[in-house]
Amino acid sequence: MNYRHSFHAGNSADVVKHSLLIALVRALQQKPGALTLIDTHAGCGLYDLGGDEAQRTGEATQGVLRAFADANPLLDDYRVAVQAVNVGEEPRLYPGSPQFLAQLLRPQDVLILNEKHPEDAYTLRGAMRGTSAAVHQRDAYELWLALLPPRTPRGVVVVDPPYEQTDERARITATLAAAHRKWAHGVTVVWFPLKDQATHRQWKQQLRRLGIPKFLVVEHWLYDSEQPGIYNGAGLFIVNPPYAFTQELPPLLEALRTALAPEGHKGEIIAGWLGD
Repeated sequence: MNYRHSFHAGNSADVVKHSLLIALVRALQQKPGALTLIDTHAGCGLYDLGGDEAQRTGEATQGVLRAFADANPLLDDYRVAVQAVNVGEEPRLYPGSPQFLAQLLRPQDVLILNEKHPEDAYTLRGAMRGTSAAVHQRDAYELWLALLPPRTPRGVVVVDPPYEQTDERARITATLAAAHRKWAHGVTVVWFPLKDQATHRQWKQQLRRLGIPKFLVVEHWLYDSEQPGIYNGAGLFIVNPPYAFTQELPPLLEALRTALAPEGHKGEIIAGWLGD
């Protein structure tokens, strides 16, 4: 399943992913110690919702625009972060994960971004100009392991690949196992698309065999029943989520489900521990 982000910027998956990233980092920032934030597949950093690629799919209408039309205050932090890169009430630009993370930085925190695609890496450097972010252009999985453990005691690794390669899930699984051996207490966030339940169930079984103790799974299914052959939603694997984050998660997930449910569907967001 190919997922070139410029075609999907601001869709429902982005709303869930970025809302949860904000909540996760802020939960970690309840302690004053410095954080290192690493984004292994950083993309372009900023996306034009009026551009040809985004307009071709129109997915932002079912994502960020729904979130902006919803009145639930639990989505305020997300809306403020999107608004920060826009002028006017309706978002014309959409911030990628690097921009969301940059907005969350405290003076003691560190942001490291990586994008292997040369053109996207060039665009990313321009989008992050004026921030303290370091930008690399390396293989994502090599960089993931090379930077662990980070120089600060705590940190977050965000893994958000396009799933263009057939071995993407296998590489994530193998690298996550190695990363956990190097940095067992670190927080890792892995984004994934949901196309069919069978593929996702098989991957969860493989990840379960890694034996990682604190492994949270969040799945956002858009439709009330599986729609064969199409994009059905997305979710996050989160290793070592902080307690404050898991406590705040249920009402936030319900707010997201309500805001993003397609016409005629209630949708479903499920959160649970992988070992359960």
